[in-house]
Amino acid sequence: MQRSRSRKLERAARQAGTTRALPRSVLLRRAPIAAAIMAAMPMPRLYAADAPATAAPADNGGLQEVVVTAEKRTENLQDVPVSITALSTEKLEQLGVQNFDDYVKFLPSVAYQTNGPGFAKIYMRGVASGDNANHSGPLPSVGVYLDEQPVTTIQGPLDIHIYDIERVEALAGPQGTLYGASSEAGTVRIITNKPDLTGFKAGYDLQGNTVRGQGGYTAEGFVNIPVGANAAVRLVGWAERAGGYIDNIPGTITFPSDGCLSNFSPPATGCEQSPAQAKRRFNPTETYGGRGALKVNLGDNWTITPTFMGQSTRQDGTSFVDPSIPGDLSVQRFYPDSISDQWWQAALTVEGHVSNFDITYAGGYMNRHDHTQTDYSDYSLLYDKSTTYVAYFESNVEPNTPGNRPINPSQWIIGTDRYRKMSHELRVATPKDQRLRFIGGLFYERQQHYIMQDYVVSELPTINSVTGWPQTLWLTDQIRVDRDYAVFGELSFDFTPKLTGTVGYRFFRYDNSLDGFFGFGADNPLGSHTGERATTFQPDGTRNADGTGCLKPGILGGPCVDLANEVKRDGSTPKFNLTYKFDDQRMVYATFSKGFRPGGINRRTQAPPNPPLATYDPDFLTNYEVGYKTSWLDNHLRFNGAFFLEDWKNFQFGFLGQNSFTIIRNAGSARIKGAEQQLEWTPMRGLNLSLGATELDAKLSKDFCIDVDPNTGGPLPIGPAPPAGCPFWDAVPSGTQLPIVPKFKTDATVRYSFPLGGDMEGHVQGSFAYQTATNSQLAPYQNALIGEQSAYGVLDVLAGLNKGNFSVELFADNALDKRADVYRFNECTIVGTLTSLFPGTTICGAKPMAAINTPRTIGIRFGQRF
Repeated sequence: MQRSRSRKLERAARQAGTTRALPRSVLLRRAPIAAAIMAAMPMPRLYAADAPATAAPADNGGLQEVVVTAEKRTENLQDVPVSITALSTEKLEQLGVQNFDDYVKFLPSVAYQTNGPGFAKIYMRGVASGDNANHSGPLPSVGVYLDEQPVTTIQGPLDIHIYDIERVEALAGPQGTLYGASSEAGTVRIITNKPDLTGFKAGYDLQGNTVRGQGGYTAEGFVNIPVGANAAVRLVGWAERAGGYIDNIPGTITFPSDGCLSNFSPPATGCEQSPAQAKRRFNPTETYGGRGALKVNLGDNWTITPTFMGQSTRQDGTSFVDPSIPGDLSVQRFYPDSISDQWWQAALTVEGHVSNFDITYAGGYMNRHDHTQTDYSDYSLLYDKSTTYVAYFESNVEPNTPGNRPINPSQWIIGTDRYRKMSHELRVATPKDQRLRFIGGLFYERQQHYIMQDYVVSELPTINSVTGWPQTLWLTDQIRVDRDYAVFGELSFDFTPKLTGTVGYRFFRYDNSLDGFFGFGADNPLGSHTGERATTFQPDGTRNADGTGCLKPGILGGPCVDLANEVKRDGSTPKFNLTYKFDDQRMVYATFSKGFRPGGINRRTQAPPNPPLATYDPDFLTNYEVGYKTSWLDNHLRFNGAFFLEDWKNFQFGFLGQNSFTIIRNAGSARIKGAEQQLEWTPMRGLNLSLGATELDAKLSKDFCIDVDPNTGGPLPIGPAPPAGCPFWDAVPSGTQLPIVPKFKTDATVRYSFPLGGDMEGHVQGSFAYQTATNSQLAPYQNALIGEQSAYGVLDVLAGLNKGNFSVELFADNALDKRADVYRFNECTIVGTLTSLFPGTTICGAKPMAAINTPRTIGIRFGQRF
């Protein structure tokens, strides 16, 4: 009888939209008086968008309870044997978080690279090889979820504006049982606030700011409206403008084959004026979006929640600078650069109760459309130094121009990426207060990615262009489809009231394909497929003997199909866990788990006599972890942590091969050792201190050569000279530090709130995020050319006051105006086969680019709740 009443109370809280019910174990013990207790409790103070994720502070000024759904159940953070960083609504508001770049600073287990809004690459626990994240390359190793739906894409996850968000969770380590593919190293979850049936709520927030003299603003608002006794709707909207802070300074680029371009007017003597002109602060960003959700209770046992969310972001200019030119926030660009990222997602969650089981269906459909323009002048300059490239233009292109004149060889890229992502999950869970409990289900996901990359040379004769694409030197026109099927489950058993064991498995199957066209125009000398044979197809579906030609007529506007491949594989990922609770405040756990990332397809096999590299296999991460979660001093101090060792076997590595063409190999192996710690303390009423830190030792565990033996396809040894051994520029010896991820990352926040008389309250806050230097490349020689990403620390400060339902704050983000390289890269091949074409392994390496964090931003924000 008690168990039945406790489940009814919890279900009622869920249907009302207030998931912050007492834990079921507590309800079980106290069900006879639960209603009286809940009626007598004071209403908790609500923050920002009235989040249900965090309980009210204890009367003694202790820490708030944090509720998470990391294991797809509603649980207290301190009861979940997983290393989790959770940022509640209140915390997100206090930190001034608005986007990915804001909240990732406060996730110590997460490293990242970014090249503009919507183009972030996420890494967790040191699992990073430094691959080039090509659109036809490996899938990400970290999964990102919006509520119940995966929103991971090959270019990066959705850059969701953070407002009216219940919680951001970072689950460190393999989550391959409950989350599956691409959650190999961890999972980041963004959980939105749901409609609340208990009453009307609304609010708005306004912000004005300035960065390097450029104004910006943010306007946000939400409203929650009950509709009768069994339904509610929640509407959210936002608009944001971030001022530009990078200067496109005047400059001239000179090509050895012909002429020069100037990005100013009038141009330098003898030069042409480039399409893009020098401009100060040329990279402003604008974002608009909204979300609508409806919750409907269908009787006592079933709830449906449809949600629709969409966002549009546009950035002009670039997010990176050129460290080799004067000014720490300067670049020289000659063709337009821009990013346009537009997406929408429709989702449906159905929750119900059948007999003694909780049933959940979660389905979603995402439509994402990106359009980019990119100046490729530096890449053009590299190839213009190649005698083969110059000879091609002199012998094959110039005769087709009026007067046989040289042409301007500079390139710019028009890029389009269109994603269609559909996912369905059906799961069942037994009551979590039972001694033996189970959660499991079925999962299906299909992601279709249309890829178009049009490399334009404005003066290229049509006869030398890709067939049907005038002035296109190179075209990528492909459809990539990644499918994932899975059956998963976790079974937990309480051996004693203090000792619990869990076993989980996920059985998966992936089916990935890549079809379309990629290649140069007619008669190119660079060994790639061409479109000039678009009307001659081999009867058996194979290419011509020399590797050129097409398989079948074109799709998506391409001249023909010269790529059609598919890869399938089955497998499983296990998880075993033991958890021991000393008491309600302290627990330890030990976990063995495994994560995976699906394999895929190489667009281009190697030229004979090299063995083919048509496909690459999945890689797996094996995790050995011990952790603890503790509360002390009458819940005034919370101290959690984990120690782990991970083996990453035959990891996928994407690199630029011949002609700067991406190749993916299952490369070496790595071992990662690390520790994660989280501390939160309230030493006195009104004062809160929080600290998070991750320390990593992520190194290659055996020698690795980027090149392969041309006869066997096997690895080349490090030491002997080529061709018997590995070229020095491609050698990666055992013990090499893995790139991108810092050895140490930490963040600390101190906040003090104090009364000002009457109903006014003031507060001050300082937040500091720091990380050590990181390598930019896996190979030591290439890393030396591009340079490491230096260590940096960023300080944010603010002061504000609350009066009734009003709040106002003055803030300074990056108050010390520190520069941080968040991504360091080059635009073309550094070394390798191009070295045989021209000396100058530093032609590109000597001019790396660096994506930079936002400089000091000062502003004021105001909010009101109803």
